[in-house]
Amino acid sequence: MGIQQFRLPDVGEGLVEAEIVSWKVKPGDTVKLNDTVVEIETAKSLVELPVPYAGVVTELLVPEGETVPVGTPIIAVQTGEPTPGDLTPPVTEGTPKEDLVPSIPGEEARTPNLVGYGPRATEAKRRPRKTAGSEAVAQAAPAVAEPVAPAPAPAPAEVAEGDEAGKVHVLAKPPVRKLAKDLGIDLAQVTATGPGGVITRADVENHTAAATAPAQVAPVVSAQGDTRIPIKGVVKVMAQAMVSSAFTAPHVTEWITVDVSATMELVERLKKDKAFRDLRVSPLLIVAKAVTLAARRTPIINATWDEANQEIVIKGSVNLGIAAATPRGLIVPNIKSADSLTLPELCGALNDLVATAREGKTSPADQAGGSFTITNVGVFGVDAGTPIINPGESAILAFGAVRKQPWVVDDEIVPRWITTLALSFDHRLIDGEKGSTFLADVASILEDPARALMF
Repeated sequence: MGIQQFRLPDVGEGLVEAEIVSWKVKPGDTVKLNDTVVEIETAKSLVELPVPYAGVVTELLVPEGETVPVGTPIIAVQTGEPTPGDLTPPVTEGTPKEDLVPSIPGEEARTPNLVGYGPRATEAKRRPRKTAGSEAVAQAAPAVAEPVAPAPAPAPAEVAEGDEAGKVHVLAKPPVRKLAKDLGIDLAQVTATGPGGVITRADVENHTAAATAPAQVAPVVSAQGDTRIPIKGVVKVMAQAMVSSAFTAPHVTEWITVDVSATMELVERLKKDKAFRDLRVSPLLIVAKAVTLAARRTPIINATWDEANQEIVIKGSVNLGIAAATPRGLIVPNIKSADSLTLPELCGALNDLVATAREGKTSPADQAGGSFTITNVGVFGVDAGTPIINPGESAILAFGAVRKQPWVVDDEIVPRWITTLALSFDHRLIDGEKGSTFLADVASILEDPARALMF
């Protein structure tokens, strides 16, 4: 029998960490190969992870709500295989790979794989740090030795920090080390209370409280009722992306108010059409189609500014993003090659996109590669706004609420369905003429859907 440790994998997009949202198993449960065992939240989305082993769960190594780096062991499974399991301690930020050396002399080293599922058969340790007067430390193989027999016992999840003489004196798990780094705390100064001298999260927090006692650390909920919410996951990435876009691309926003009564009539007819059976038809469908058609006449709208190569890249297809508000923050999944879809196909894709987003199951791949975004602020009763361009794109359209309002038709005031469209675009590559042409084309199709035949 052997203990296999499943490490947090990189689920795509080069992500470096993830939060353990919920465990689907508990110690003592029997799991089969590829059974879902945990739900994690990356900076992109919620992802369910299958276990690459079959056996009995012996331990959940990371509690729910904790964020850990890729490569951290998160669950241990006892299998029927006589193997020692995945024994390599996780390589964390602040632990250079050249500091990891084989603990078995004479064994050839190889490059460690943070994401791999295969077993490791040696334990790693840090090289002693240089002292002020010492010679430079010889280059070590940034690797782990090949399997040998007999296999050693599994290495602990804690990472050891060595002093000048190479004596191990600090033990802490990767999440605790990350917390200490974020707070600017030297772990060597923290009093350990965990088993075997391991520094716990509480130790770090207590150390911080003691060090800042005169100012007092703000509680989670203050006496005034203020609540502190950690900036992480989808919210953190969204914030970084919006700041980067707002202060990189020179934004211009144009507005147009449109009589969309003909579009509303079309929506009602489509709801009764057999081609749209079991599909939810909404005005957003017609807006999405209008965008893909208008982009044919103004392809620069569907482009990106490549700063590194000093090029403007006009995309070969419209990957249409739809901004979606989810319980975990704003995400922008996109419909690949939306311009090549028929109206019923586009409707089905929109339905699937919205349903998946609401369930929190949108994958990183579904959020990558977008070329133009629609944000439907109208569902919140908002008339319009000045949206920020999604990074990697050059324009975004805000679709406001559709309301019955007084409108002048043939010199008479009559009630009509009215909406406002707002287009923000990157003025580095889209000038006022191009932006105005595109916005006017979208508006003209919504005003008279028959004009779509002209595109």
